[in-house]
Amino acid sequence: MELKELLKKGYEIGGSDVFIVPGARVSCKVKGGMVHLTEDIIKPADSEALIREAYDLAGRDIGLLRKEGDDDFSFPIRDVSRFRCNAYYQRGTLAATCRMISFGLPDPSQLGIPDVIMKLAGYHNGMILVTGPAGSGKSTTLACMLDWINNNREGHIITVEDPIEYLHSHKKCLISQREVPNDAATFARALRAALRQAPDVIMLGEMRDLETIRTSITAAETGHLLLSSLHTTGAAKTVDRIIDMFPAEQQAQIRVQLSMILRAVVSQRLIPTVNGTQRAVFEVMIVNTAIQNLIRDGRVHQIDNAIAGGAAQGMISMDNELMRLYREKVITKDTALQYAVSPETLSKRLT
Repeated sequence: MELKELLKKGYEIGGSDVFIVPGARVSCKVKGGMVHLTEDIIKPADSEALIREAYDLAGRDIGLLRKEGDDDFSFPIRDVSRFRCNAYYQRGTLAATCRMISFGLPDPSQLGIPDVIMKLAGYHNGMILVTGPAGSGKSTTLACMLDWINNNREGHIITVEDPIEYLHSHKKCLISQREVPNDAATFARALRAALRQAPDVIMLGEMRDLETIRTSITAAETGHLLLSSLHTTGAAKTVDRIIDMFPAEQQAQIRVQLSMILRAVVSQRLIPTVNGTQRAVFEVMIVNTAIQNLIRDGRVHQIDNAIAGGAAQGMISMDNELMRLYREKVITKDTALQYAVSPETLSKRLT
């Protein structure tokens, strides 16, 4: 049993993630369901051997995993795919999740990413955030936006990722891709360094802590376009999450700063369809004068209504999208209500 063969098998059946956990069979997530890749339950020694193989493929020291208890890295398998691996300890044994990432850059039209999202990449300064739960496709959306910039303007793009997922080639832009911790110790350190590297666009894989968020705001204030992601659902919750990261005495100032630099928030979810597949659904908040005022004045709870009324400006409401998909018989009523921002309101509209 070799890791290469298991990952190849998962790729060939259209899987998105391969799970290696002792006490269970190696499994692969396919269209939201689980498919077993091995007949036998794997033992701790088996999982450790498979994970060591992943480290060998990545040319990485497994000592990082031993020291910290978990580790993120990526590696390619020729003629198959790239893989983003998160190795970790559970109950004293080694386990891992390997996510498949295509060698080529994704096509936004095939993924159903609305044109309005790609047009957001046309901004030359400020902050654009892509949010959603783990596995919802945030990295893919960011990669599509970066590729749009790379094809449509000249400049220097710096990415800071953990690990690097999609590999970008130099087109109209020069692209420097830095990986944490191989190329920089932390996100915040890499971001501070990026400000001295004459960037036009900075893509930060994830805003994880207060120091990184603070430095990101500074970068956006100084005339750069900063793209990043957060594990939040919905534009209003994203704004609240950023503000709540700061001490209470600083929050009023942060609301003012955020209202000035935030250009848009894209929130996405993967939801099950009636034919057994999954589909990406997007909410898009474009920061106009009305939303700037809501953020600055602390009336974040009114943002969802502003998005629902902003269709003429390119905004997309999550609940409106769910209602549209239900009426087109793409999803069930239960699914629409499960993923709705305001289930009670949407329930009344669906009757």
